[in-house]
Amino acid sequence: MATTSNVLHFADRWEDAATIRGDLPAQIHGDTVIGWTEFNRRANGIATAMLDAGVAQQDKVAQYFHNGTEYLQGVFASFKASLVPVNTNYRYTDDELVYLWDNADAAVVMFGEEFTDNVDRIRDRLPKVKLWLRSGDAAECPDWASDWDAAAAAGTDDNVVGPWGRSEGDRWFLYTGGTTGMPKGVMWDNETLVQICSRNHPVPLVPGVDLDAWRAAVTEVGENATRGLPGAPLMHGTGHITAIGQLLQGGCIVTLPSRKLDVELMLDTCHTHRVNALVIVGDAFARPILAALDAEPDRWDLSSLMLMVSSGAMWSQPVKERLLDHIPQMIIFDSLGSSEAVGMGNSYSSKASISTTAKFELGESAVVITEDGRRVEPGSGDIGKVGVVGLMPLGYYKDEVKTAATFPTIDGVRYSLPGDFATVEADGTITLLGRGSVCINTGGEKVFPEEVEETLKTHPDIVDAIAVGVPDERFGQAIVAVVEPTAGTDPDEASVIAHVKQTLASYKAPRRILPVPSLTRAPNGKIDYKRWTSHARSELGIAEN
Repeated sequence: MATTSNVLHFADRWEDAATIRGDLPAQIHGDTVIGWTEFNRRANGIATAMLDAGVAQQDKVAQYFHNGTEYLQGVFASFKASLVPVNTNYRYTDDELVYLWDNADAAVVMFGEEFTDNVDRIRDRLPKVKLWLRSGDAAECPDWASDWDAAAAAGTDDNVVGPWGRSEGDRWFLYTGGTTGMPKGVMWDNETLVQICSRNHPVPLVPGVDLDAWRAAVTEVGENATRGLPGAPLMHGTGHITAIGQLLQGGCIVTLPSRKLDVELMLDTCHTHRVNALVIVGDAFARPILAALDAEPDRWDLSSLMLMVSSGAMWSQPVKERLLDHIPQMIIFDSLGSSEAVGMGNSYSSKASISTTAKFELGESAVVITEDGRRVEPGSGDIGKVGVVGLMPLGYYKDEVKTAATFPTIDGVRYSLPGDFATVEADGTITLLGRGSVCINTGGEKVFPEEVEETLKTHPDIVDAIAVGVPDERFGQAIVAVVEPTAGTDPDEASVIAHVKQTLASYKAPRRILPVPSLTRAPNGKIDYKRWTSHARSELGIAEN
């Protein structure tokens, strides 16, 4: 049995789970099934390889993978050796990778074979890296890298701990690009993150928890442990945090071999492996899933699917309603959160009760704070930043200025206020307005793009939309919508603008509607406002500044 000295530490708890779960599945990826015992052994092997390379306590470990078994094995190995996992966006260019890994002080880079050429081009620019650990075909592993499978296969049942031991203060970094500026490393510690990830468990892991009761709960589920499928990339917080939380229950994480959104494969996998919880990214995933279910409603048996989760992107009410028509037993959990603040707001929908788009119940630790430091009173109409108190990150790595701005202390209370604006309704729910950095100021009125976008997407001829501000002589900025039409349609500009005005104040309606074949989104559902603002300016003949 693993040491119990670090109650709130992922490695200690996962080692306990491995002892309890044995050969029951911890990971499924395509046709590959890895039991908990093997999951633990492989992590021991990877941890040993990193320690043998001469890493120091709390050195940083960059993970440059698509979704697959390696990702969580690498996290497990890092936590075992008291090292810091660092996510890496696999869409980054060479310069962005160098910036990220240099900023994080990465001592180890673990990466998939498909990224070998990318890494080779930049490795001489990263002198702090002590070990390049590559997964894939061993025969093609370059001499400057070590083979992942060889290291993992050397692992045994003896749990690896670095010479410095472990601490509940051991860190986990989540790099986030945000809407402006270079990526920032959000620093979480194990003690905080374990508590957040286990909030809804039968026995939550909190200070003073009865570990015997927790172990009994992990044992009791037997072969019925939750099988979760993070459809979102593990490199982003939504997929990653839900995955590591499910492992704290002794569950199984199912990942997809596809490197792009393939909803048919996703539904096939839910059917075949009896997935219980599916993690998506709002409408960016939900609309294609719905289209597949509409086209072939009898193709998949989704009776095992009890929960669909999203965070960080809009998920519109009509789409939720229609998904529940296909999967009536399911609960929809729409979470308002960010890399810096988990649990700001929650929205639950079921067949009996559908939540309204962009409306959330305030989480138990959530607050909405005005610019002058007051809590927004329900029904006051005031606008503030939504955030949390209590369990939150330590700050941004090596950036005291941004840490002070995002994590202010007001009247002796420390807050995490990432920048999302909201109002608090009279019934205590919050209505999300959007991120201040992309707020549009038109005629002195502040308009948050998400509010306009969600209204646009309720038009039958529009499947996706983005609202941006462009220069306007009269109003300072004018709202322009770039829209992706529903297949086979050609949205009428006047009709779309009138549709928005039926729901929102007239000043919030776009002045122009610009159709495009596709609104490209990142794997986490986020969209590049800068790119589409430039597109709108170009289409309208407005010169760049």
